[in-house]
Amino acid sequence: MKNTVTVTSADQTIQLGEKLAQFLQPRDLILLDGDLGAGKTTFTKGLAKELGISRPIKSPTFTIIREYQDGRIPLYHMDVYRLEEGGGDDLGLEEYFNGDGVNVVEWSKFVADELPSKYLRIIFRRDDSQGDNVRTLTFEAQGERFAKMISEVIGDANE
Repeated sequence: MKNTVTVTSADQTIQLGEKLAQFLQPRDLILLDGDLGAGKTTFTKGLAKELGISRPIKSPTFTIIREYQDGRIPLYHMDVYRLEEGGGDDLGLEEYFNGDGVNVVEWSKFVADELPSKYLRIIFRRDDSQGDNVRTLTFEAQGERFAKMISEVIGDANE
């Protein structure tokens, strides 16, 4: 299942993350793909806010994985861009994916072989011709639970 929504501000991107977070539970996997500056970390800030995480959310580009334990569910925010040449198998991703938290993976194509079969993928596309903050987010569900989640989240966003 695929569904698309357009946002016109960082605040709308955060709000969409907040809405999605209401449905998340441990072991959920959210893949965020798109160009640099497309809104992936901004979206994650919304997820974290709704999960009750009070620490500032920073891009994990150089640390690869940032763990946030202080919310209703732990959040594991991963940026695997630096693994373009391989190396994802050394990170113990399976332990995260089968653990107690929500997993957010930016640049998922670099660890495609490590991913479980069920996930929600969100592709972020900048549309600078429409304005500096316009983004098109395409939601792709792998698994029935994520398809239902998209209906809940996007249904409200498109109304």
